[in-house]
Amino acid sequence: MVASWLRRGCVVVASWLRHGREVALQLLEQCCQTFELGVIHIFDRGYAGEPWLRALEGHNARFILRWTKHYQLENADGTRDAAWKLLRGKRCTSHRLIRDGRYQQERKVGLKTLQVFHRGYSHGLVPLHLVVASRGQGHEPWYLLTNEAIHDEEEAWDIVMAYARRWQIESCFRFNKTELALESPRLWTWERRRKLLMLVTLVYALLLALLQLPESWKSALLRRWCHRTGKRSRDTPTPLYRIRTALAALFTHSPPQIVDYKSSG
Repeated sequence: MVASWLRRGCVVVASWLRHGREVALQLLEQCCQTFELGVIHIFDRGYAGEPWLRALEGHNARFILRWTKHYQLENADGTRDAAWKLLRGKRCTSHRLIRDGRYQQERKVGLKTLQVFHRGYSHGLVPLHLVVASRGQGHEPWYLLTNEAIHDEEEAWDIVMAYARRWQIESCFRFNKTELALESPRLWTWERRRKLLMLVTLVYALLLALLQLPESWKSALLRRWCHRTGKRSRDTPTPLYRIRTALAALFTHSPPQIVDYKSSG
């Protein structure tokens, strides 16, 4: 399981009485207690720095953190410098074509790895790994700092692919917020938030399952209850938004009958 963290998301849920970082740290603690070691936390650059490294170590959390290239790290030789300078002149060890979910195209990505240390994580005594994904000219590389064990290139590519999945997670949350009204309820306790997330997850899983229906069934459903003539709507491989709209229109027109089997028996 992968959990994605965005800087702006924690500020939204914070009340004006509490600082956003305090709320985010409490949320991290609750996530680590609930999911234990089954989750890899993926952080954007807004979380790069010593405070979050200390918090992640304190909760024994597995993480992939996009590091800011100007922030300092220390290599095995004891050289302390900006992340980009530590890897300056080092050639990529391998390349792969990775699909960019944001721009819907494939990019040739090069891989570099380096064992590093940071004084904010175990006082600089426990090694971390810096995985750099070079995405070509005109695109800033990903500097990914992780405490996951990396023994070969395949494990390093797993780190890159996990971070690349972050955009799909963000797209999932965007759908849940806009189509399933995830942002509308105002819930202030962890248990109630978790119940809401479970309900939304079940609905989202149902919609994903409907994508596996035979093509003739999906076409009939969309043509009857969410007809669109635009090329973009018709050519979308996963018409999740249209399926949600079509189901809402269908249930509004013909509400499902709820049968109480206990009373009828």
